[in-house]
Amino acid sequence: MAVIQQFPNPAPYTPRPQSPAAHPVQDIVDFARLRLGFDPDPIQQTILRSATKRGILNCTRQWGKTTVSAAKAVHRAFTVPKSLIVVASPGLRQSGEWMRRAADMLACLGIPKRGDGNNRVSLLLPNGSRIVGLPEAEAKIRGFSALSMLVIDEAARVSEESYRALRPMLSTTNGDIWMLSTPAGKQGFFYETWTNADPVWLRISVTAADCPRISPDFLEEQRAVMGIDSFNQEHMCEFIGSGDALLDPDLIDAAFDKDLEAL
Repeated sequence: MAVIQQFPNPAPYTPRPQSPAAHPVQDIVDFARLRLGFDPDPIQQTILRSATKRGILNCTRQWGKTTVSAAKAVHRAFTVPKSLIVVASPGLRQSGEWMRRAADMLACLGIPKRGDGNNRVSLLLPNGSRIVGLPEAEAKIRGFSALSMLVIDEAARVSEESYRALRPMLSTTNGDIWMLSTPAGKQGFFYETWTNADPVWLRISVTAADCPRISPDFLEEQRAVMGIDSFNQEHMCEFIGSGDALLDPDLIDAAFDKDLEAL
C-alpha cells in the first residue's frame, strides 16, 4: 500500500565541503552526510533510501523538499555513469534554484560547475552524467529521452500539457519520477495523483505544524494574515477549491525578474 506520513522539518541545508578521498561511496544517507554535508532527518532518510519508482511529496513550504530531492539526484548522477536527470518546474527561475542546490552539492564532491554545452541550465559530471533544469513551457521540454530520474518541482503548478510531454521521457528506461509541491487546489495531475488509490506511488506529507523551526505564534499570525483557506493550503497541505485564486509567491516574483527570459 502507499504510505502517507508526517515528519518534522530538518535544519536548513548549508553545504560543508568534504574530501572525496576520505569517504568511499556507501549507503546514500552516509553519502549525504559524509560527502554532501547534509544531515537528513528520518523522513528525508526514507526518501533517500526509497527504491520506489514513483514518489510524491505534499509538503509545506520551507520543509526541505528541494534539498532532499537534489541530494537524491546528485547521488544518482555521481554513482551511475551517463545517467540523465531532468528537473522541471513552473518557471526557469525555480528550476535554476533547484539546480544551484545541486551545484553546491557537486562542489562538495570536488566537481566544478560546468554546463553540458547544449542546455542553458545544466550540470555535466566527469562520468558523463547530466542534470538538466527545464522551464514549464511545453514547447521547450521535448527532445529528451532515456531519463534515469525526473523531478517535477512545484508540480501542482505545472500544466497538464507539460506533464504529458515529460512522462514519455521515462518510457525506454522506466526511470524514477518524484513530484514535489504544496497544493494548488483540487485540480491537476498532482492533486489526482495524491488522491487516487494507485499503490505504486509512495505518498509523503509534512505540514507546517510538524516543523519545529516554525513557531506556533508565527503560524497564528500567518493564519490571520492569509485567511483560513490559503493558510490551510500553503501550510497544512490541504487541497482547497480550484486553486485559481491562490498564487504562488515564487511565480509572482519571477514575473518581475528582468534577468529571466520570457517563457
